[in-house]
Amino acid sequence: MVKYAKEIRNPGKCAKAAAVDLRVHFKNTYETARAIRRMNLLEAKKYLNAVIEKKRCVPFRRYNGGVGRTNQAKEFNHTQGRWPVKSCKFLLNVLDNVQANAEVI
Repeated sequence: MVKYAKEIRNPGKCAKAAAVDLRVHFKNTYETARAIRRMNLLEAKKYLNAVIEKKRCVPFRRYNGGVGRTNQAKEFNHTQGRWPVKSCKFLLNVLDNVQANAEVI
């Protein structure tokens, strides 16, 4: 079982999911997951689908060496961003798993 760093205040309103050994780049997935942090489930899915369609970008803040600048990153008060499609698809699968776990509870 996965050990989480922080306990949830209201476990009745939350659901958990995790993925291990994914065949994606860590740095791209880190930045993508950071972008959807604190979004609700529907907002996160909508955002990731927009990234896959290249209508919105994922801002690269920490691992930004060699990342080009794009105008779409202004939305996040940043200059550098990319469209990591493979990471978005894997995170969409994790979000689907979260939704299924929430419906079971």
